[in-house]
Amino acid sequence: MLTFIEEIVLLMLDDDGSVLPIRETTMEYVVAGAAMMDLAFVNRIDTDPKQLMVLDAAPVGDPMLDRALSRITESGATRSAGAWMEIIARRDAKAIREMALDRLVRRGILERRDELFLWVFQSRRYPIIDNREEREVKLRITGVLLSDEPPDPKDVALICLVDACNILPYIFSGREIERVGPRVEQVRKMDLIGREMGGAIAEIERSIMIAMTQTPH
Repeated sequence: MLTFIEEIVLLMLDDDGSVLPIRETTMEYVVAGAAMMDLAFVNRIDTDPKQLMVLDAAPVGDPMLDRALSRITESGATRSAGAWMEIIARRDAKAIREMALDRLVRRGILERRDELFLWVFQSRRYPIIDNREEREVKLRITGVLLSDEPPDPKDVALICLVDACNILPYIFSGREIERVGPRVEQVRKMDLIGREMGGAIAEIERSIMIAMTQTPH
């Protein structure tokens, strides 16, 4: 099973393996939010509007998550979820994203291709080799947004991330986007996340959306 980090990184790539036209700062915030959501789902952190709490400082055993967790635990400071997300986005998100890409390559899901432009500038793409995971993630998203069935809390969290970095237009057509718009808002407001996770995911998602509105274009 993929982590939220791996799922969102996978969805940030287009069909030829290039990164979608998403601002770098946006990607950093969303990757940081994904890491915090992963930590919440393995019961390492919880949060309320005022502060993030560490429930268990023991390493998860996943280098991506342990990097984010150690950033929080080694500080000893009391901060809100939004403040921690900003710190992780600024200091760790790029490294975590590279770790996710490397893992997806090792699993045979992506291929790494380095290309030279005019023999000087190098670009890197990650074409998808095995699209089963990507297809499964997109099917989960469409299954939730095109139905009225109560979604799984993890799917709610994933949709919050996808909506935050505006990936939905790359999954749905223009007409479908208009159709699922109200459902996206409904899913983002579902209180089942609060019941399942003590409010952590909802607060992290709220912090991402606030950060997006404050980030200069």
